[in-house]
This record gives sequence, C-alpha cells and structure tokens, in this order.
Amino acid sequence: MFHCRLINLCGYPDRFNRITMFMKRFFILIVLVLLSFSVYAQDLSTRSNRAARFYRSGIEKYELLEYEEALDLFKRALAADGNFKEAFLLAGDVCFDMKRFREAAGYYQKKISLDPDFFPMVWFNLGNTWMAIGEYGEARRSYLALSERSDVPARYRNIAVQRIENCDFAIEAKNNPVPFDPVDLGPSVNTGDDEYWPTLTADEEVLIFTRQTMRNPSGRRVPANLREDFYISRNHQGEWSGAENIGPPISSDLNEGAPSVTADGRFIFFTACNREDGLGSCDIYFAGRVGDRWGEPVNIGAPVNSQAWEAQPSISPDGKVLYFASNRRGGKGQMDIWYSVSAGNGIWGTPVNMGELINTAGNEMSPFIHPDNMTLYFSSDGHTGMGGYDLFVTRKDDEGNWQEPENMGYPLNTHFDELGLIVNARGDRGYFASDRMTGKVRDIYSFDLHPDARPREVSYMKGTVFDSDTKKRLGAGFELIDLDSGQTIIHSMSDPSTGEFLVPITTGRDYALNVSRTGYLFYSGHFSLSGFAHQTDPYLKDIPLDPIQEGEKTVLRNIFFEFDSYELKPESKVELDKLAGFLTDNPAIRIRINGHTDNIGQPQYNMDLSERRTESVAAYLVEAGIAGSRIEYAGFGETMPVVSNETEDGRAENRRTEFEIIGFETD
Repeated sequence: MFHCRLINLCGYPDRFNRITMFMKRFFILIVLVLLSFSVYAQDLSTRSNRAARFYRSGIEKYELLEYEEALDLFKRALAADGNFKEAFLLAGDVCFDMKRFREAAGYYQKKISLDPDFFPMVWFNLGNTWMAIGEYGEARRSYLALSERSDVPARYRNIAVQRIENCDFAIEAKNNPVPFDPVDLGPSVNTGDDEYWPTLTADEEVLIFTRQTMRNPSGRRVPANLREDFYISRNHQGEWSGAENIGPPISSDLNEGAPSVTADGRFIFFTACNREDGLGSCDIYFAGRVGDRWGEPVNIGAPVNSQAWEAQPSISPDGKVLYFASNRRGGKGQMDIWYSVSAGNGIWGTPVNMGELINTAGNEMSPFIHPDNMTLYFSSDGHTGMGGYDLFVTRKDDEGNWQEPENMGYPLNTHFDELGLIVNARGDRGYFASDRMTGKVRDIYSFDLHPDARPREVSYMKGTVFDSDTKKRLGAGFELIDLDSGQTIIHSMSDPSTGEFLVPITTGRDYALNVSRTGYLFYSGHFSLSGFAHQTDPYLKDIPLDPIQEGEKTVLRNIFFEFDSYELKPESKVELDKLAGFLTDNPAIRIRINGHTDNIGQPQYNMDLSERRTESVAAYLVEAGIAGSRIEYAGFGETMPVVSNETEDGRAENRRTEFEIIGFETD
C-alpha cells in the first residue's frame, strides 16, 4: 500500500504523498489518542461543544481523505472558537495535503502564536511546508526551532539538522546558479497529458517516452482510470515527428513505464506492474526489435526481480550491467540503486547494492548510465540538496571506483522533484520531464548541460552490414575493443532484418572493431581517438562481409609492430586472438599471412621486413594452438600498393597485414 501511494503507477514519485507520509501517520496517531480520551469538549483546548463537534466530524472526513469537507469542518470549528489549537493543526495538515502550502503555513503559525509548546512537532510540519515552496530561509528557522527543543524525539531533531544543511545548500546554490535554459520539445511530443521518462538512442534520432492517458476521458483522474504507454518520436533535421504509440506487444492494457533503450535502439528495458508473471509489485521486463517489429516482452526474472519493487532500469552501453531502483531487503535506505551484471545468454547475476557512497537512508531513484559507461546520473532525496528529489552525478575513476556524487545545481534542481534525467551521447544536452514550467502536466524538455556536469564525449559508428557479393543485408556480431586494456567495450548485433548497426565510441581511446558472422570472413576496423579531446562527429560506414571462399582476403587493421621492427606490439593481441578464434571455428581453412609496406626505404629491405613480420604473426597463431600446416606466410614489400604512396595517408594504407584463404583441408 505504501508504494502505491509513493509511486504513480509505473514509477513516477508523488512528492506530496512522500513528504506528508510521516506527517499524516503521526498526526492521525495523535488525533486518535486525543479522541480516545475526549468524551467531553473540555478534554480539548476548546470549551465550545459546537467547535468540538465540527472538529470530530472533520477528523472523520480527514481519515477518509475527503480534504475539502474536512477543511470546511475545521474552519467551522475555528469560527466557533478562534483559539482552538488542535483545529489549527489539522487545518494546516489538510491544506498541505491539498498543496495549498501558504495557507497551511498560516494555520501552523497561528497555532504557534497561541501556544508554542503545544505539540512542538508543528515546527517540523511548518519547516516542511516552507520547504515545499522553496522558502529556504523560513524553512531553516522552523527546523532550527525544532532542533533546539528537548521535548521532541531525537530522530526528528536529527532530521531537522539534516534539513538545515539542505536549506544552507539551497540558499548558496540559488546565489550561484548554473546555466539552465530548458526548451519544450514541442507539440509533437508534449500534449495535455503527462509525458515523462524519456530515453534516447545514441544518434539522438529516436526518442521513446512514457505518456499517461485517461482510459475513460470523462471519468475521474484516479489510478484505476490512468494508463501508461510508450510513445516513439523520430528526429528529422532537428524536428521531432508526431509521437505514436509504440503499439503491441510492448504497449498493453496494463501500464508500462520508465523505459531504457540500448544505444542502437534494438532492445528496451522497462517497468511493468501487477502482471500475471510478475514476481513483485513492479518488475523489470525487456524486449528486442527486428526491423520495425518488437518481440514479446519478457520478465527479466530472478534474481533481478524479487517480491519487492524493482523499476527504472538503465542498461549500460555494452549491455553487460543493468542499473535499477528497488526497495528490496539489504538496502541502505528506502529506495536504493542496485546493479546486476550479465553472465550472458539472458542470465543476470545477483544484484549488488551500490553502497553508502551512492545510497542513503532516504531514497535514490532513476539511475541513468551514460554511453561513456563512466558517468551515472540519479535522483536522491537523501543527499544534501534543494528539497525533494535532486539530480546528482557520479563518475568512475581510473580504477573503476565511483566517486562522491555531486549535486547538479540550481535551477536544474529546485524544491520540486527532479527525476528521470538522461544525457545524449555527445554529453552536451540533457533531457528530463517537469511540471514546474507549466504548473499543470509533466512535459519533456531538453537543455544544454553545463560543463561541470558533463560526461565523457561519445561518438558513434553507424551503417549497415551486407554480403559483398549479393548485397544482401546481414545480421552480424560487433565487438568494440579497447586496444590498451584488451577489454571488450561493446558487444552487439546488427539488425538481422536490415543489417543496420550503431556502436557508441568514447573519445580519447584507441579501439579495434571486429564484425563477424558464420560463413564469412570477419571485418577488422581501427579507430584512433586518443589524440582527440573533442571528437563527436559520427562515423558513417557500411561494412561488406566477404563469404569464406578461396582467394578472399581480409586486412588485419589492428596488428601493430614496433617501428622498423618485426616485433609485435602488445595491442596486437586482440586481433591475433580474433584470427586464432576464427581459424578454430573453421578448422578446414588454410590461410596465408601477407605482409606489405610502403615505398619508403630500400625495396629489398622492405621485402625482408614484411617477410619477418608475417613470420611473427604465423608464430603467434601456432603458439595459440593453430596447426602450422594450415598457415603459410609471405612478404611482398612495396610491390602491391592498394593506393598511391604520394601521401602519408596513402602510405599508411599500404602498410598492412592481411590474411588470405588459400585452400581447404579435406578429410
């Protein structure tokens, strides 16, 4: 029941219910205690039987959440007795629940002026009221008054001290604002309904988001009459197309929310609640896309999902780590951020709590891992902030450890709740949903992200894979490998129907790109971005795969030698292991390693150097377990250029190592 109140359907928190949950429970408890002893009016602070009757009737309406009727009865009680302290308290609480904060503050202040020692927790309620409208100076004074009292529970004095820190931070942040100019995505995306939880492909061409509509437009706006579905919009030359329902099987008669799409847009992870195959109140599901058709959503299952609440997934760019929010056991607070590591074949490891550096005794939600795989954005009401949920950013250091989270500043953060931030691959633009600009419904906005909050820049390679002979488009496996560490950064597939692929590439590193498919020679590519501080322009490249047949050649673009030497560099291991794996998977193939140079130097020297380099490659393959009878090698020096040697780029193209299929062994 608590999380039905805390979360709107599939995952957007209700800030007012969250803030007032303590107040309502605590106050109703006090009221019930008072009522248990209140047979006569003199047991209350009023001597008016008329005022007491209105007051008790107001309590009955308040317990039924009939706020207007309750407030009217408390006002009648106050009209009968203008010094009725309990009526002032509950009138303030009802106004807070109705989001009439200044009116609530007036009732609380009137009670305090009548008797500052009667129910001293009113200072806490008053502080929360000022905090809800961003009056940080007034809120600080109220929390300070509470913290100095010895007649309130120590727990709430400690909370008051924490909120004083929030007020101090907020006052300082407002005096030092960060650049923030949100732009409405326009009527193609935003409507009179709520739009929120955006997710974006790495090329920023596809936007998927949640829209909440009324099942019966003429009915009441209650949870049973609200429906959450995914909508999709495409960017054409800077303009978003009219959003369309993503349709079945993703959208259903139930509620779907908080989507996270992979960088290439081919997989989607999302939240769904109260489904027949669910393990808890809300679970994480995923689905894949082939061409324009989405497959049936699948519950990701245990151990990620549990009997608790799991939602708001964010998938890492390499597809190996899933971040999500949950209130499962073992957490540090109420809602925590957890992650699970993929073991492959759809199997996910036991979730790991992100620890006390990220999670607090409060709530941490809406994680978003950037395509750089090094920067995590999330929302928290437990870290020092502006009140409610604030947006934070944390980054990995060179050892892979997360650093102290940083508040993203005012006016990006406010006394409202800020959740669901995503950042584009280039790292310069954020997207989020807010109702603070309209005061009515949530819409999706974009904004230029200030430099201190930016992740590492990420570019991407985009194109299609096809058969070099038939031109048929192919599904193929992609591996993007960091040449320095040898780690696979991205493992993905091109679309089996269209052959399309999109691979994000973080700047500042050197990468090997391998594309492979059974029955074809693998493709070898190389990206050297280590010399670029800013390199966000996309690489657009179509990749032909050559069928395995005699005479076909593949250039091994990630084999490197020391200068003027035949000694292999350590970063060559990635490519050589790939070639060894290819030969292991195709045991009948016989190959020749061909070596080529440019025309700098003496022809005979170049011939000898190319021969020795191919011998080094052959020796590596034999050491890796490939039979020497399957491998020949030959150096051709400068005799077989593929382009002119007149330029440095041309000479670099001619300096190459390749393998050629020269035959097939028969049994």
